[in-house]
Amino acid sequence: MKKYVCEPCGYVYDPEIGDPDNGIAPGTAFEDIPEDWVCPVCGVGKDMFVEEA
Repeated sequence: MKKYVCEPCGYVYDPEIGDPDNGIAPGTAFEDIPEDWVCPVCGVGKDMFVEEA
């Protein structure tokens, strides 16, 4: 599974870790995160994330 980076703040969503503090279980692919999820650091939406190079 690919990692995704928040362009504004640099937070990296790692699917192996997920975002358990915000209800995203480890092993959840970025594509499977609900559309209303936001970056846990700066609060922007999924549309501000890019695939890690």
